[in-house]
Amino acid sequence: MSKESENTIYSDSSRLQHEARREPHTWGKRNWFQLGVFLATIGIGVQFFIYVHQASGDGAITVLRPPGVEGFLPIGALMGWKLFVQTGIWDPVHPAAMVLLGFAGFISLALRKSFCGWFCPVGTLSEWLWKLERSLFGKNYKLPVWLDFPLRSLKYLLLGFFVVIIFSMSSPDILRFLESSYYRISDVKMLHFFILMTPLTMVVLTVLVLSSLFIRNAWCRYLCPYGALMGLLALCGPTRIRRNSDTCIGCKSCSDACPYDLPVDKKNSIISPECNGCMECTQVCPVENTLALKTKGTGVNGWNAVKLSTVIIGIYIMMVYTAGITGHWQSSVTEHEFRARLQTIDSPEITHPKVRFK
Repeated sequence: MSKESENTIYSDSSRLQHEARREPHTWGKRNWFQLGVFLATIGIGVQFFIYVHQASGDGAITVLRPPGVEGFLPIGALMGWKLFVQTGIWDPVHPAAMVLLGFAGFISLALRKSFCGWFCPVGTLSEWLWKLERSLFGKNYKLPVWLDFPLRSLKYLLLGFFVVIIFSMSSPDILRFLESSYYRISDVKMLHFFILMTPLTMVVLTVLVLSSLFIRNAWCRYLCPYGALMGLLALCGPTRIRRNSDTCIGCKSCSDACPYDLPVDKKNSIISPECNGCMECTQVCPVENTLALKTKGTGVNGWNAVKLSTVIIGIYIMMVYTAGITGHWQSSVTEHEFRARLQTIDSPEITHPKVRFK
């Protein structure tokens, strides 16, 4: 090879590495998708608040109870799925909770942990917080590896705790819980958790918000058992971030852009359950066809934001529509029963049932 050719290759490589060090885009197509889901979630919350407020009085109820609010009842959904697998009984009280957990699990199994990186409103809020801090102060803080790694295990321990409780319950035990007075009004209990906060709740949420400001995705990274479950499902799926080591220039921009600090520049395939398929790494890679989110066996070169968001929302609409027409979406709790239970929501009998370990 001539000296001139060597200089040309070196110059091109240096230019690409310089371009790779540019600040990643702070807002893209995925973020617009997240914003849409977040606003829809806020709309569901407001509608449910109005429904509960009207049901608390004697006047007419002018809005429908939104089933989507049951997405915030994942523990009940896990119980419902266990009961369904063992007995074929679909939870009639909060059926949408099972549908939404099923949706989250399916897309995480098929398309990496995309529920967390694209759909989850809590994950979106967490991401906005650390990006806000970075825009104000130019950086986020990283915990040392010796502390970061064991803290990541906390969410799996929390998941294990809930799994042990649920799997220790027999089908009759679960059915009794799902038919209990507490569970029938648990969506309102969840609403009160946010709008009638205790001092302890306010302190905990403040700590979580502050930690999410300074550490990228602190809640998702360390404490979210829902995300832990999605990550374990993603391990079994066919979709991965894949790197072409032959064309990689070693600029490390992909690893710097990864919100979970994964060593993307050193792996040919990212298997980690922490990867949420956000594709931030692929967006900053300066060499074409070097880094991509790919699904094994499809023959597709790689996913982009438009394709992935279209598939995700398409699966969501299909599952919700199917659940609706088959009677697996709307709660069996009538408006009359709902109003009656609201009157006794703070009474001693509306308490969380005791769980007996076996």
